[in-house]
Amino acid sequence: MATVNVTDASWQADVLGSEKPVLVDFWADWCGPCKMIAPALEEISDELADQVTIAKMDIVDNTDTPSSLGIQGIPYLALYKGGEKIAEMTGARPKSQLKEWIEAAL
Repeated sequence: MATVNVTDASWQADVLGSEKPVLVDFWADWCGPCKMIAPALEEISDELADQVTIAKMDIVDNTDTPSSLGIQGIPYLALYKGGEKIAEMTGARPKSQLKEWIEAAL
């Protein structure tokens, strides 16, 4: 399962209302580290498809949600379960570290 795009308009339903945990990658096209982790997140979304949905939110096109959450640096990853944030990470990491972090938080 590939990553899915989330918008300000779909945030409530796609993330907070999801029955499955959702990892949200807050990113921007101009962010080099964001581009570095994107392929790893795509692979992880396939590998952990039955456990977690991996979503991406472009902070340039969607400003309301990142601002309301106080996000100040990207890439910013936030894992939500049952509508609550259960883990967060700022900055790029190798795929192995990203996957371990996700699995440990679930």
